[in-house]
Amino acid sequence: MKQKLFDDFEKVSAKAWKQKIQYELKGADYNQNLVWESPEGIKVKPFYHADDLQNPIAHTIEKQTPWKITQSIPVNDSSVANKNALNALKGGAESILFTLPSPAIDYKTLLAEIATNQKVSIYCEFKNVSTADSIKLTESQPVEAAAVSFQIDPIGQLARTGNWFTNMAEDLQLTHKLLQASASKERKNSISIDAALYQNAGGNRVQQLAYALAHANEYLNWYGSTMETITFKVAVGSNYFFEIAKIRALRRLWKLLATEYGITANCQIEAVPSNRNKTLYDYNMNMIRTTTECMAAILGGANRVCNLNYDFIYHKNNAFAERIARNQLLLLKEESYFNTLQNPAEGAYYIESITDQLAEKSLLLFKDIEANGGFLKQLKYHTVHKKLKESAQKEQERFNTSQEILVGSNAYINGSERMKDQLEVHPFGKQRPVKTLIEPILEKRLSEGLEKERLQTEGWQAR
Repeated sequence: MKQKLFDDFEKVSAKAWKQKIQYELKGADYNQNLVWESPEGIKVKPFYHADDLQNPIAHTIEKQTPWKITQSIPVNDSSVANKNALNALKGGAESILFTLPSPAIDYKTLLAEIATNQKVSIYCEFKNVSTADSIKLTESQPVEAAAVSFQIDPIGQLARTGNWFTNMAEDLQLTHKLLQASASKERKNSISIDAALYQNAGGNRVQQLAYALAHANEYLNWYGSTMETITFKVAVGSNYFFEIAKIRALRRLWKLLATEYGITANCQIEAVPSNRNKTLYDYNMNMIRTTTECMAAILGGANRVCNLNYDFIYHKNNAFAERIARNQLLLLKEESYFNTLQNPAEGAYYIESITDQLAEKSLLLFKDIEANGGFLKQLKYHTVHKKLKESAQKEQERFNTSQEILVGSNAYINGSERMKDQLEVHPFGKQRPVKTLIEPILEKRLSEGLEKERLQTEGWQAR
């Protein structure tokens, strides 16, 4: 017989809790002193209660597959990339994400000793394509195909660079062939929505979710039931509980959208820490930031987590930093037991409430985008750019006035630290002087202005 504990205690309502708090405030205003508002317009209360759950039935999320430690590897040389991948797998990575400059890759060399490992998931993400190469993509390839999934995002390419890969018609045709090439059950080629761009460009969470959904809806309009799998690449910021809620809201919103199309496309979420709050100075703080961001991604239900090196801003390659980044995830999985969790945030009143509000606000913005011509039209007329810039400017002002703190940049600064001689890459975003169809959406870190001033005092010259 199950013993029911605490049956003798009366349940306390949310109203009773609030009355008790107001009594303890001794006349101070409850809303002014204890309630704060997020950039998305969500009012955060000092306590949450079961009464805050609007629809408890809707909060159940399907059981997720175990999350995988993913290593991202750019492919400039197939042999070098293969070596890096094997080292990453030996060091604890469970999944490899190859970033390909072109489909014309020596896959046999790239996947040597990797594709035969049935425990390893391999994803190849295209960053550049051509019509000639697209033919090779869908025909017989020197790839052990069952082990590899190809990903592509022409709209993401347009948003990030201002240009299609080739042109709209050819890109859409290529993408359709890519989706049709998922012949085997193990190989699931997919659209990969680059939602991380909207976070790194300064968008708030409602904008990130709404733009990701509208971005995906453009593909649904073209391909519909052809889409068996979709991947959302999301950047995870520093507001721990809000980021957990953001990922959960994204999965919920996708399910809602897919239902409207009558499809059951599998939703994969690939999470990576945000670039926006990372710093050049006091760069070891980046390890703390990425650890909490990876934790939020896992608790939110991401399928794959790809960490950032603490020194990615100024180093091209650093084997030590890559190992540290993987070890952060290994510690979370093996020593913090994050590999045994299933929907740990489910039922947490605070997170459920934020999830509900983010989903609702994002859905309203999504509907507004669709009512005004859809995502591509809003990209074309730079409406998305304008909204992202407005949001980014508000966040920048909070940073500049120290309402938002980044340790080592605008607070607790180590004035003796020098970075000029350590720079291997340009630490600030640069726009290439090329002709584009639309203005590209540019990423920018919050601390760039302060960092430029400090570097100039060290004698650094922008180049």
